[in-house]
Amino acid sequence: MKKKEKTNVMRVLDSRKINYIEHYYGDTDAVSGTEVITALGQNSEQAFKTLVTTGKSGQHYVFMVPVAKELDLKKAAKAVGEKSIEMLKSKELLGLTGYIHGGCSPIGMKKFFQTTIHETAKNFETIMFSGGKIGFQVELSFDDLKKVIPVDVADICK
Repeated sequence: MKKKEKTNVMRVLDSRKINYIEHYYGDTDAVSGTEVITALGQNSEQAFKTLVTTGKSGQHYVFMVPVAKELDLKKAAKAVGEKSIEMLKSKELLGLTGYIHGGCSPIGMKKFFQTTIHETAKNFETIMFSGGKIGFQVELSFDDLKKVIPVDVADICK
């Protein structure tokens, strides 16, 4: 039997004594957020993808949006006080955050970036997002996420 693997995200949550549920989907062909949530049999509205952006100022920002939705770049820029933002290029993600595309989590990045989550996160008892490695999701309360990293809330979806 395969030993249960702990990701960096899980180690951070454990060290803060934060309760969470881990979900493993590595035995599937799921790639996109919606495929992952379907494979896990979960509600796509309470599952969030983590997107990293660059503002006109050169600052980086993290946005969490429901997996079936798209980030509205204008709303996102307004939420963080930038004139404009653009998505970070995939090839820059690992060096900046320590995560690869498909396994990026707001918890445990190389350094903290201002993080904003879509306002619907407040509507659920728990939310899900990447466990920091492809094949892993973590589920915890929004209040517990705020105990680990500061998170702003805004309407940032199209």
